[in-house]
Amino acid sequence: MKVTIKDSQILKTVNPNVIQAHLQATGWHETGRIYNDAGEIWRLKKDAVPEYEILLPLKHELGDYAERISDILKTLETVENRDQVDILSQFITNYPNFTVKGVVMQIATPSIDKLSGEITLLCTVFDKLREIKTELADHDYILAIKAYQERLPIRCTGDLVKVDNNFILENPHNLLLNNI
Repeated sequence: MKVTIKDSQILKTVNPNVIQAHLQATGWHETGRIYNDAGEIWRLKKDAVPEYEILLPLKHELGDYAERISDILKTLETVENRDQVDILSQFITNYPNFTVKGVVMQIATPSIDKLSGEITLLCTVFDKLREIKTELADHDYILAIKAYQERLPIRCTGDLVKVDNNFILENPHNLLLNNI
């Protein structure tokens, strides 16, 4: 089953520099720019198939930015024979106000001077199980310890950031235990 990503909030978080790096690494070539450097044209000639073309928007404020990113995912899905969710998960580097649901897998030794520490969550992010690290303090840290000890799922909102293929939840808030 093919999944088409249409969530404009997610698509708007994709940084064009990340796509540029991917296209360069996979054999695409920039062949031109359009609309006063608002976008780039990338082409790929693959086997006996006609040439593929991607229009990469360079400015997030363009009204059709999300639609162009969606078009890129559709093209890459065909060219790379991978699903869009897998491709998109490579491109996401920052997703503000993201809610994660998962279990606490690890609790680091708390800070000496205050009640806080790093925890590792196991959550589903873009249809894949991923480890997410976050720093919690005070009551949220106590709730995380309780969730870890009792194997209770938790929910937390924050800014999901991808650094070197690792996910970090910055500015965590609204941590809740889910007694499901």
